[in-house]
Amino acid sequence: MRTLLPIVIASCLLHIAHGEKPNVLFLYADDLGYGDLGCYNPDSKIPTPALDALATDGMRFTDGHSSSGICTPSRYALLTGRHHWRDFHGIVNALGSSVFEADRLTLPEMLQQKGYKTACIGKWHLGWDWDALRKDGTNPKSHEHTDFDWTRPIPDGPLAHGFDYYFGDAVINFPPYCWIENDRVLSVPNHTITRDWFKEDPKEGRWEVRPGPGMADWDFYDVLPTLAEKGVEYLRAQKDSEQPFFLYFPFPSPHAPIIPNDEFDGKSGAGPYGDFVYQTDFICGQLIQALKDSGKYENTLIFFSADNGSEKYAYARDEKFGHWSSNPLRGLKRDIYEGGHRVPFLVRWPGLTKPGSVSDALVSQVDLMATVASFLQIDLPKENCAEDSHDLVPLLAGKADKVREAHIHNTKVDNYAIRQGPWLLIDTANGYESGRNKEWENRRNYPADNDASFELFHLGNDPGQRNDVAADHPDRVESMQALLKKIREQGFSAPRLK
Repeated sequence: MRTLLPIVIASCLLHIAHGEKPNVLFLYADDLGYGDLGCYNPDSKIPTPALDALATDGMRFTDGHSSSGICTPSRYALLTGRHHWRDFHGIVNALGSSVFEADRLTLPEMLQQKGYKTACIGKWHLGWDWDALRKDGTNPKSHEHTDFDWTRPIPDGPLAHGFDYYFGDAVINFPPYCWIENDRVLSVPNHTITRDWFKEDPKEGRWEVRPGPGMADWDFYDVLPTLAEKGVEYLRAQKDSEQPFFLYFPFPSPHAPIIPNDEFDGKSGAGPYGDFVYQTDFICGQLIQALKDSGKYENTLIFFSADNGSEKYAYARDEKFGHWSSNPLRGLKRDIYEGGHRVPFLVRWPGLTKPGSVSDALVSQVDLMATVASFLQIDLPKENCAEDSHDLVPLLAGKADKVREAHIHNTKVDNYAIRQGPWLLIDTANGYESGRNKEWENRRNYPADNDASFELFHLGNDPGQRNDVAADHPDRVESMQALLKKIREQGFSAPRLK
């Protein structure tokens, strides 16, 4: 690993705060579409000035991907450098257990070992050992607030997998509905929240709130502002610290419930969802300003992305407001068409990324672990570590056009897609996992589906994935199916493991 771009890395280290280790800030949106940000979509109806400015100050990737089309798997892949589908496919459900194996090295653990202090503020959704709080004799399927001893510490959460500090509500629409700091609840849940607890609808869509323990006076509208306040506080507190830090800030927005605070109503031309995206962008601006206030901005890697594409409410939004969250792509959250997992992907790395630069290279969130390790000259272990992570430093330094030849997309068991250069193979009947919307397809001039068991698209000619050309390229289909099988069965795709 130390042989990769040593001159670039060395000069960058000298440029960044005279060789000090760079701080790391990950901003991670939830259910945000590729076409929601202005820097990706000139026709977006949503103002996103803070993230547009970040793109201007760093590098914007046009072909960046999450590992999955849903929450938990993408977060797991981001923090481990390993594709989720090697281990599981679904989300952690309400009061579910951790997805991490004890011996799995995570990105924050790697940074801890290098002397970093690490924090996660926001949505976790990677599981805890809630059963450790369960009282003896209770029904394991019951989620009444009285089933748990809330004075006990909660094991196997963020602190068990590399974070020194955690603050959040775990998952905004999953119990328990209370604040958690580190491994303990700050207030004992005193109520069991059910679907009939809500007195009014959210501003768009449904509440999508799972029943379970919480505070009787819990206000979902307080979640995002409170997390923002904590994030700003954490970053400003770094002003006088000489220890490098890693802050992972996973937003609960613009995921449902779609509940922008009142002061953001009408700030976009895309309804409440657009206003929620605007609020998310506003908070990104607050966090970046707090970083500047701390004096650490010029020595901090900032990464922004999202766990998957926009939720299916986007179909109605497109019809009502003329704003397509996945523009110019096909597909939404859960789908293995590009719109399900191709997401905004912004990197600002002072001294390494050229301001205002754009890369069309195929990249993935699983690549972040190897990239940070490469820059810090960390030799990653061969076992249980970053099996699918590619080093993006050559791309970020403008010294390469690509580092990744292929990428595998998956949301559900046995339904896979694979990218290879401009080619996209949907290795199943179609790429929809959350249902086909024929009205949208007709409005957007999509042809009727055929009866084939797979689809092939050339994204260079057809970014919207309208024209299935599988019948014209049988050899291409066969070779990509073979590559998909090889990568799945060999257990890795990272170049360092070949």
